[in-house]
Order: sequence, then C-alpha cells, then structure tokens
Amino acid sequence: MLAAVAVSQSATDPLSGLHVTDVPVPVPPPGWSLVKVVASSLNMHDLWTLRGVGHPADRLPIVLGCDAAGYDQDGNEVIVYPVLGNADAGMGDETLDPDRALLSERHDGAFAEYLTVPTRNLVPKPAWLSFDEAACLPVAWTTAYRMLFTQARITAGDRVLVQGAGGGVASAAIKLALAAGAVVYTTSRSEDKRRMAEEWGVRAAVPSGTRLPERVDVVVETVGEATWSHSLKSLRPGGTLVVAGATSGMNPPADLGRIFYLQQRILGSTGCTRSELVALLKLMDATGVRPVIDHTMPLGEIHKGFQLMIDGSFAGKLVVHPPTTSGAPS
Repeated sequence: MLAAVAVSQSATDPLSGLHVTDVPVPVPPPGWSLVKVVASSLNMHDLWTLRGVGHPADRLPIVLGCDAAGYDQDGNEVIVYPVLGNADAGMGDETLDPDRALLSERHDGAFAEYLTVPTRNLVPKPAWLSFDEAACLPVAWTTAYRMLFTQARITAGDRVLVQGAGGGVASAAIKLALAAGAVVYTTSRSEDKRRMAEEWGVRAAVPSGTRLPERVDVVVETVGEATWSHSLKSLRPGGTLVVAGATSGMNPPADLGRIFYLQQRILGSTGCTRSELVALLKLMDATGVRPVIDHTMPLGEIHKGFQLMIDGSFAGKLVVHPPTTSGAPS
C-alpha cells in the first residue's frame, strides 16, 4: 500500500525526510481493527515530527498522519479517535494517561491506504458529514472543542479572542465559539485571513498585536511567544487563557504581576477524550457548523500540502486522499 513515511528529521529541511512509498498492509492484533482510509488531514504535529521536535529519531521510520476517516472491516463509515491511551490510567480521561500517545507517535498513522487502531478508537461517522469533513475533526476540531467547552466552559454571550485566524485549531475555535453564541474576536497578520474570519461572523478581525475594542472573557492561544503578551493584555480581570500550542515559541514572557494581580487563569489543554469527539459531533449536527477545507490533494502530492503549511498560505484544513478502492477492507 502507499504511505507517507517519515524516514529522517531536519529542522531546516523537514520535507527531505518525508517519503511517499509502498509499505506492507498492517495486520491488526486482537482487539484492534483495520481501517481503509478515505481521507486524512495535515496537522502541525506532523511537521514537528519531521523537524525532530518532540519525536525521538529512534522511532523512525513511521507513517505520519493523526487524522483519518474511512471504512472499518465491516463496511461501516468511521472516524478514528487518535489518542491511544488508557482512560483508567488518566482518572477517566485518556489525555491524562502518562503513557498516552497520539497516532503516528508510536504507531503508524493515517497517511496511508490502511491503518490499524484499537477498535475502541472507532467512532461512527454520521451520514450528514462527508469523509473530508470528518477527517478534519480528530485533532484540530476536538482540540478546539476541549479548549472552549471543557476547559474554558464558554457560554452564549462570552467574549472570546482566538489568536491566529488561519490555523486548523484557530479556525475550528472561531467556528465553534460562534456556533455557541459567543462574541468572537480574532487576529492575523494576513488581510485575506482577517477578511475571511469576518465573513464567518467574528465581531472584529484585527492585525496581530492590535488592541481590541473590549477585553475578553476567554483567549484561545495556540501561537505562543509572538502573541502571549497581547493575549494577557486582552483578557479581563478574572478571565481565562487556554493554551494548546506554541507554534511561534515555547518561552513567552510570563508577566506574573499581571496574572496574579488581575487573577487571570492560565489553563493548559491537550487533545480530547473519545466522549468529547462524540459531543463535538452532536454540536455540529445541532448547529450545522462545518470545517473549513482550504485544499484537497492526493497522497502522492502530500509534499505540496506540507509546503503550504510551512508557508502559512492556507486557512483551515488541508485534506489528503489515499489511492481509491471501494468499500471496506478485504
């Protein structure tokens, strides 16, 4: 079968270590299922692996890809929940299991014609959701859902700032917060992305670092060093900043005086539980909100997708299609 495999890592030339090649079809062990992948999508996690960030070189080669939607062995349409973890070890939350792993960290991932996962990780795909849309959800959309509803606990009328309008998590957070009745602000260096966010319904989309018309209740932060100071200054006293990434750097100025004097809350958030993925699907069904898909491409052209990610010249999600065969795994 065809797969996109990380064979080496480079901080300066990450795509040199990504090979699209033939590999054996995986065989599921007991308790696992074989999935025929119809669609997958790119995440920053894949690029970090190719850059050697957070992924030891001794785990290479490995098939990349955290997101997948397709058919199980019985022909059912499924979405793959991407966290391989033990909920019991995480006090009922897989994301708190110290030994958890995301698909493609220790086990071959979704940029392939087939993958194997624990059968528990298969979630029925609703008929109202396309395979492309479903493939956008497992990492970016569930991350945004957990940040907004589990961690920050937003309600209708809350003021929410989402930093960096164009990213997968950020675009999901904007869409979901709007669907929940929040007043949403966002930032971007790109005029086109600001205009796009305004078309989605945000109250204002401003250049990065620009003062907002009002302070907000919640900030969704995935950018890191470049926007951290602006995030804290935009937050009202007693407000909540939820952080789930740091694409621009991991060591922002803490500004502890502001945090303790204004009693601001800083919450970390990673991934989601299986039940949160199911809850996200219910919210999408009720509200009609759907992912923003910038480009789709065949698996053989996946390097082009990663280059768009490196350049920042996309908005929303980038979807990949493996070679097509009909129906369920044989």
